Amino acid sequence: MAIFEYFPHYVWNLTVSIALASGAEIGEIMDMCKPLLEKSKDSEDADTKGFMVEWVRMADKLTEIAADEEAQGKLFSASDKLKRAALYYILAERMQGQGDPDRMVTYKKGLANFEKGTRFAGEKVRRFEIPYGEKTIPVLYTPAQGVAGPAPAVVYLNGLDSCKELIYWSFLPHELAKRGIASLCVDQPGTGESLRLQDMPAHFDSETWGTPLYDWLAARPEIDGSRIGIAGISLGGYYAPRVCANEPRYAAGAVWGANHNWAEVQQRRLKREGENPVPHYWSHVQWVFGAKDMDDFLQKSAGFHLNGQMEKIKVPFLITHGAKDRQISLDYAHQSYDQLINSPRREIKIFTDREGGVEHVGADNMSYGRNFIADWFADTLGGRLGVEN
Repeated sequence: MAIFEYFPHYVWNLTVSIALASGAEIGEIMDMCKPLLEKSKDSEDADTKGFMVEWVRMADKLTEIAADEEAQGKLFSASDKLKRAALYYILAERMQGQGDPDRMVTYKKGLANFEKGTRFAGEKVRRFEIPYGEKTIPVLYTPAQGVAGPAPAVVYLNGLDSCKELIYWSFLPHELAKRGIASLCVDQPGTGESLRLQDMPAHFDSETWGTPLYDWLAARPEIDGSRIGIAGISLGGYYAPRVCANEPRYAAGAVWGANHNWAEVQQRRLKREGENPVPHYWSHVQWVFGAKDMDDFLQKSAGFHLNGQMEKIKVPFLITHGAKDRQISLDYAHQSYDQLINSPRREIKIFTDREGGVEHVGADNMSYGRNFIADWFADTLGGRLGVEN
C-alpha cells in the first residue's frame, strides 16, 4: 500500500492522505487540489499559500452551507459540513510557513468549526484545560461507553505537526470508547493551542507535563486511576515512552510509530535522508522549539532520544511501526523494543503490505493501527473486544 499520490511531493500527498483518513470527501479533495497541481511541481515548499487559498475557499463554502442548514434546524446535516470545514482549515494552516499572516485566523476557524460540528453531531467529546504552571494544556476528553463504575483511560499525545483535533480524527478515541476506555487527546507543549495560543515550545522532558495529565484524569470519578495508559503518534512515539519511563503511575504505554532517536533523525534530514512531514520544515521546527536559529534548535532537540529511558519502563508497552515508513526508519522501532528489558509485557507490531498501514503512522491506511492499539489497550487495561450477541 501507499499514500494517495496526486502531487509530485511526499509532503503534499501526506496532507491529502491525512484528510482522506480524517473524513474528507474525495470530490472536495479533487476540487481543492486540481488548481494546485501545476505549481506544486516546483518544490515541496512552493505555493503553500495557494494551498491555503483553495482549501480555505472550500471550508468557507461548507461553513456557509452549514449555516443554511442550521437555520432550518438540520443540525446533523450541518455538523457534517462543519467538521469537514474544520479539517480543511486545520490542514491548510498546517501547510503554511511560520509568519504567514493568515495562519492564526485559519487555525481559529478550524477550532470553532470543530467545536460546533462535534456538538451538533451529538459526539461526547469535550474540550478542557489542564493547569500546567501558570498556563494550561488544552485537551479533548472522550468518555468510555457502556461502563459501569470507574473506567480505564488512555492519554493520547500529538506528533510534531499535528493537533488534538487531528488525532481525534485518527479515530483511535472512538475505537477506545466503544471498548470501554476513555481517552484524552492532548495539545502538549509545541503543538496545537499550546504553541499557537500560549507560546509554549516543545521540550524533551515530557514527564513534566505528563504528570499533570495523569493527575487530572485520575481525579475524575468516572476514571480508574490504576488503569490509565499513555499512547503517542509520530513524535508522540518519543514523548509517550519518555513519560511512561518517568511517571510510574501510568499502567501501560503504546506508540503509533516509534521515534526512538528524533535528535538523530534531524542529522539525517540535514543530509536529505528521509521525507519531511511539513513544508518549510526547518522554519517549522525552530518555531516549535522556540529556537532563534538552527544551532539553537539542534541544541534544544539534542535530548530527544530514548537511550537510557526505555529501560526504566516497568509496565506493559507496545511498539508499532509501518514497514515502509519514509519519515522515521523502521530500525528505530527495533531499538525501542530491544531496550524494553524491564517491561513485563513488551510487544512489537510491524504493519506490512498484507494488512496496510505501512507508511508513517499508517497514513496509507489508519484502520489497522487504531484497531490493533485499541485492542491491545482493551486487553491490557481491561476493556471489551466486541459486543456479545
